Amino acid sequence: MTQDYSASRRQMLADLLAGAGALALLPIADALASETTVASGGVRMPVGDVHDFDIFVGSWRTKQRRLKERLAGSTEWVEFDGTQEFRLLLGGAANMTDNLLNLPDGPYRGFTLRTFDPATKRWTIWWLDSRYPHKLDPPLIGRFENGTGAFYADDTFNGKPIKIRYLWLDVTPTSRRWEQAFSPDGGKTWETNWISEFTKVG
Repeated sequence: MTQDYSASRRQMLADLLAGAGALALLPIADALASETTVASGGVRMPVGDVHDFDIFVGSWRTKQRRLKERLAGSTEWVEFDGTQEFRLLLGGAANMTDNLLNLPDGPYRGFTLRTFDPATKRWTIWWLDSRYPHKLDPPLIGRFENGTGAFYADDTFNGKPIKIRYLWLDVTPTSRRWEQAFSPDGGKTWETNWISEFTKVG
């Protein structure tokens, strides 16, 4: 559907420009045509707008690995699995995920809420851990470019200020990768401490 709409929109712009001879409008036409990035098979990839997370909707299996200790020079990873249910809210201007994480010391759930700001074309992301039901983590803010998402927040860890980064990588209709990293030096260096690999169910 998106591919057909984009094609018709480009044709309409081409006809308008040809009929009017308005060469000055060509940059506008190019910008509108580039708003949608289409991968092979006609699948729309995230590009920095309200539909960025549409491709994430559905049920997913996850393979997780997390550093045993963070910002401590650790190289020991803890591996576990989980599931995720991804839904759109507010007509697509927001979305949520219900996550089950099967840690070795016992499972827990986490809830993610994301909202889109059309003025800045950025997403804000909140995380709620079921083990701490009265605490929302500081929101991360960022956007997608060419299918890759980067989101940042300021927080504290062990009483010291840090920066947090979420990355969405290798996004396809049936798989994707998420990474969390901490920076103790204002973003000069990053330690990736959590990696999630997602596979769509069904």
